[in-house]
Amino acid sequence: MLERRSLKGPVVLGVVMIVLVIILAAMWVVGNILGATGTPVSPTMFWAMLATGGVLLTFVLAGVITYLTLTVKAFNLNRRQSNFIDSVTHELKSPLASLKLYLQTMTRRAVDADQQQHFHRTMLEDVERLDSLINHLLDAARIERGVEPQPPATVRLDQLLDQLAQAACLRYRTDPGVVSVRSNQVTVNSQLIQLEILFRNLIDNAVKYAGDPPEVVVTVSTQNQKDVIVRVADNGCGIPMDQRRKVFGRFVRLGNELERSKPGTGLGLYLVRNVAKTLGGVVRVNDRTGGGTEFEVLLRSVLQHEQSRSSDDTESPPSSPLDFSTGESPMKLPTNQFDQKGDGQENIKPDESTVPLTKPGGPSGG
Repeated sequence: MLERRSLKGPVVLGVVMIVLVIILAAMWVVGNILGATGTPVSPTMFWAMLATGGVLLTFVLAGVITYLTLTVKAFNLNRRQSNFIDSVTHELKSPLASLKLYLQTMTRRAVDADQQQHFHRTMLEDVERLDSLINHLLDAARIERGVEPQPPATVRLDQLLDQLAQAACLRYRTDPGVVSVRSNQVTVNSQLIQLEILFRNLIDNAVKYAGDPPEVVVTVSTQNQKDVIVRVADNGCGIPMDQRRKVFGRFVRLGNELERSKPGTGLGLYLVRNVAKTLGGVVRVNDRTGGGTEFEVLLRSVLQHEQSRSSDDTESPPSSPLDFSTGESPMKLPTNQFDQKGDGQENIKPDESTVPLTKPGGPSGG
C-alpha cells in the first residue's frame, strides 16, 4: 500500500537543520572571538570543535540533499497529477457530450427504429466508459488505503483470461481474434477479484497500445510445480528502457496528455504492480521478440493443478463468471469485505451474492 505523505517528516527535518545551522554559526563565532582575543585553545578542544563542526556540517548537507530530493519528487507528482486531471477531464467530457448530443437528437426529431438502436448502443457504450473511469479510480483508492486480504479461492486461470480477453475486444471494438490466449487448463488458489483486476488491466493496456493491425498474445506457463507465469505481449511501439520503472507509478502516461489519442488515466499499470504485490508476485517489462512490449507476471505458490485443455475449453470460454470456480457452489465474499460497486462487481454484499468477475465496461489499463 502506498501511504499518504504527511508534513510531519519535512517539518521535523527543517527544524533539525535550523538547529544545526545555529550551532555551527555559534561555534564559528566563538572560534573567531577566541582567535581575535588571542585566548589559547588546547589541542584537545580544537580538534573536538573541528570534529563536531564537521559532523554537523555533514548532517546539514544531508538534510539539504533530502529536501532537494523531496522537492523533485513533489514536482514530478504535481506534473503527473496535472496530466491526470487533463485525462480525466477528457474522459468525462467526451462521453457526456456524446450522450447529450444523442439525447437532444432523439428529443427534437423523430428517428426510425434502426437509428434508435444505434443511438442506444452508442449511449450505452458512453455510460460504460464513464462507469469504467469511476471504477478505475475506486480501485486505485482501495489499493492506497489498503483492503483486508480476501480468502483464497480455487480459480480456473485459463478461463478467466479467456473471458477478460473477450471483454477487452468488445470494449475496444476489435476482432475477437486480436487477443490470443495460449494456456493449458491451469487451476490456481488465489484471490479471485484481485486476479481479475490484475489481468484485466494488463490485457486492456495491451489491446489499447497494440500496433496496426493489433496483435496481443497471452501465454500461461508454470515452474517448480507451484509458480505460475503469465505473459501479455503486444506488437506496439514498445516502452523505452529508461521509462519502464516509471510506467508503474500513479498518473504516469508517456507523452503529452493533451496530444494523446488513447483514453486512460495513468492508473492501470499502477494497479497491476500493487495488486501483484498483494498477491505475493512480481511484474516485469520486457521487449517482445519482433517488436512491442511484454509484461510478465510471476505468481508464487498458487498452482493447484495443470492439464491440457480440451477443445471445448479452447473454443468456448465460459459465458458466466461463476464458471471460473471449480467448486459445486458459487463463491461468496467473507463477511469482512466492503460493499461497493467495483470493476465488474455488482454491489456485492457479504454472504449474500456471488462474485461476478468481469463485464465489458471495466476500466482499461494505463
